[in-house]
Amino acid sequence: MHDRSHARGHDRSHDRSLSRRTLLTATAATAVAAGAVAGASPVFAGPFHHDRLKRLIARMSLEEKVGQLFVMRVYGHSATAPDQADIELNLKEMGVRTAAELIAKYHVGGIIYFAWAHNTRDPHQIAELSNGIQRAGLAQPTPVPLLISTDQEHGIVTRVGKPATLMPGAMALGAGGSRSAARTAARIAGAELAAMGIVQNYAPVADVNVNPANPVIGVRSFGADPDAVAGLVAAQVRGYQSAGIAATSKHFPGHGDTTVDSHTGIPVITHTRQQWEDIDAPPFRAAIAAGIDSIMTAHIQFPALDPSNDPATLSAPILTGILRQELGYGGVVVTDALNMQGVRDKYGDHRVPVLALKAGVDQLLNPPDLAVAWNGVLSAVRSGELTVSRLDESILRILLLKEKLGLFQDPFVSLRQLDRIVGARSHLVIADKIAEGTTTLLVNDGALLPLSRRSRQNLLVVGADPASPTGTTGPPTTVLAQAFAELGFTATALSTGITPTAAKIEEAVAATSGKDAVIVGTYNVTATGPQRTLVARLVRTGVPVVALAIRNPYDIALLEGVGAALATYSWTDVELRAAARVIAGRAEPEGRLPVPIQSASDPAQVLYPIGHGLSYD
Repeated sequence: MHDRSHARGHDRSHDRSLSRRTLLTATAATAVAAGAVAGASPVFAGPFHHDRLKRLIARMSLEEKVGQLFVMRVYGHSATAPDQADIELNLKEMGVRTAAELIAKYHVGGIIYFAWAHNTRDPHQIAELSNGIQRAGLAQPTPVPLLISTDQEHGIVTRVGKPATLMPGAMALGAGGSRSAARTAARIAGAELAAMGIVQNYAPVADVNVNPANPVIGVRSFGADPDAVAGLVAAQVRGYQSAGIAATSKHFPGHGDTTVDSHTGIPVITHTRQQWEDIDAPPFRAAIAAGIDSIMTAHIQFPALDPSNDPATLSAPILTGILRQELGYGGVVVTDALNMQGVRDKYGDHRVPVLALKAGVDQLLNPPDLAVAWNGVLSAVRSGELTVSRLDESILRILLLKEKLGLFQDPFVSLRQLDRIVGARSHLVIADKIAEGTTTLLVNDGALLPLSRRSRQNLLVVGADPASPTGTTGPPTTVLAQAFAELGFTATALSTGITPTAAKIEEAVAATSGKDAVIVGTYNVTATGPQRTLVARLVRTGVPVVALAIRNPYDIALLEGVGAALATYSWTDVELRAAARVIAGRAEPEGRLPVPIQSASDPAQVLYPIGHGLSYD
């Protein structure tokens, strides 16, 4: 059921409109014009080996070669008929109206999907967009299918929402500690992506989150223990790739110990070379040993690995010297998004893609201005700074990956297969079961939990309601209240927000009247922030308080007097429902901390070590 062949569909006789044969017939003339020998088999017929791929590369113009290196965003739900607002955005940012025009003009080798770009409305729309993109790829003078990608990490970074199956995120899986569960989650997620035509997933995150203040990784990481993270990364690589899509471990050489977000600045990693070997390298070594198809670079400075202060994305010592030569990695290297400030601070946007290629990168992801980046590479080749053979080297890796994924044989997906794969009942059941194994009980004074429906029947659910990562889940207080109601409790939801006002805090305090317990969802509590005040005021009412950390698990270090505290590591529905079942005693709290929780006043003091987690036994 999770095999890519099923996702692509075998019932071709009933799906002629999407068949490869139909489209190849339509593009046969251009294929011959592009250099196919008269009387020979079609361009895409039969398995592609190195020599055949090299002949395909040789037929490409320089402009086509440059295009193959780029993976670009595009606005719209359709490859040829997006909404007018998306047409206008495409014209403003890229000078084209549609994805099809983007491919025809720039010959890009890949497209990345975002919810904010209106690429991911629903599974059928996504599949039709994917097929339209592939039709545009085959309509080029040199027909080449595209790598369609997205960031479907699950948890707090998720681009495709319900009705697709949403799995627990990385740190939740780290709390579960099961490599089998991590692999199963990735296999199911990969099968669903494949069914929608998304063939490259920018997951799993291989960063080891050893800094609780990390603003960009955090719960996107499996944890703080390098060996545990390595095992889960390898499991997810095998899971995704067993479903027939490319996995991507990120962010090399390791983004786990930073206090700067590379979207807005340039982080500096101060680890020594030995610390890199001990902490940051193991998950990437494990990913490579597991056969990882692609690795994403980090926009970070790492002086111990390259004292030039170039971002790793632009560093030959890091990407060629360490990743290629020392670690022996021969697959595709993709940059993190080139519109992030961390890679733009030192060099101009026209130079960044050139320097990335010189450093050893293959795919250039989402530059801020494609024309500037594309022409920058073109000029570098024409001036001799970059050689055509250097471009050919990366293009061959990219085409080999496309061949491995079956794109040369059939790049299209069957709409008839979607409904039985995407959001399948069996997948949803497995997601719920995996999530139950991740909820972590940190504090349970006086055995407050599990809550009894006889003595704790009437519940108040308050707290933060952060926006849904996909726009299809939440809000958390409502999801929790509904889950408790389904479990036989009476539950009232009151959203107090991430930064509750004094008036909202008073409203929450007043709402505790007559309640038997309060469930408060916290979201990255700070020492002087109003969430901490909210919890303190709730505790002072005398009504038992259950604190539920719905993002980083470190909140408990700043909360006093709560009767119980748990961590879910994300606020998506699957994790919140699992937490409700644990609180109600319908499931055991099986999760164990994958990161240490330190004292807020003395970071050298560990309050709850890695592996901490209470049970009801």
